[in-house]
Amino acid sequence: MDENRIIELEIKQAYQEDLIQALNQVVAGQQKQLGKLEETCKLLHDKIKSLVQGGHEQGLPANERPPHY
Repeated sequence: MDENRIIELEIKQAYQEDLIQALNQVVAGQQKQLGKLEETCKLLHDKIKSLVQGGHEQGLPANERPPHY
């Protein structure tokens, strides 16, 4: 093989390694963000569930129209 061709392939491989590392960092950051969003959704779900159950315990209908309708 031609020496210039080998150098060109080595340069391309180095760029690809850098790109893969950068993409891995992005994916890792997104995974952390996804974990936080899942936890937030779970907390909101639990909060809504407790509010709905609390309303039923107080004898309030779940789908009552507000008084201004």
